[in-house]
Amino acid sequence: MPYWHYPGTMGWAGGIGMLVLMALILAAVVSLVVVLARRAPLPPSPGDTARRILDERFARGEIDEEEYERRRDALTRTR
Repeated sequence: MPYWHYPGTMGWAGGIGMLVLMALILAAVVSLVVVLARRAPLPPSPGDTARRILDERFARGEIDEEEYERRRDALTRTR
């Protein structure tokens, strides 16, 4: 049996409750996005990549210790 003669079934308190519920859902979605965005790995900085390549070249014996230290010092000075 329809109740067309009633202006609203929940009244003004129901409207406020719906607004609060929508705000809570929106806050939960925003919080989830922020948490997932912060967990994403950051790409290595160019200085870290250069240092890694220098370490690998020294480990393979492509450069000697003197050249390794000179280039490592040059990399740390430019940061």
